[in-house]
Amino acid sequence: MKCAEFLKELNEYLDGALDERTRADLDDHLAWCHNCYVVCDTTKKTIQIYRDTEIYELPDELRNRLQEAIHAKCQAKKKAGPQSV
Repeated sequence: MKCAEFLKELNEYLDGALDERTRADLDDHLAWCHNCYVVCDTTKKTIQIYRDTEIYELPDELRNRLQEAIHAKCQAKKKAGPQSV
């Protein structure tokens, strides 16, 4: 199995939505391919962190200040015009 094939199946692998043979092939690939192992492990951990994260409501005052700062930054960019490279 090549890395591109592994990456194509990564979502289904992490979701546990693969047939037994395909999963075994992917497990074999992970056993020797360090790069795919790192991608898989990092993706799995990222998903877990996201699922475990609680949503916190911003206080109205903080939300308003943040929106005003974003708006001011956008306005400043518009006034500056396109950046020359």
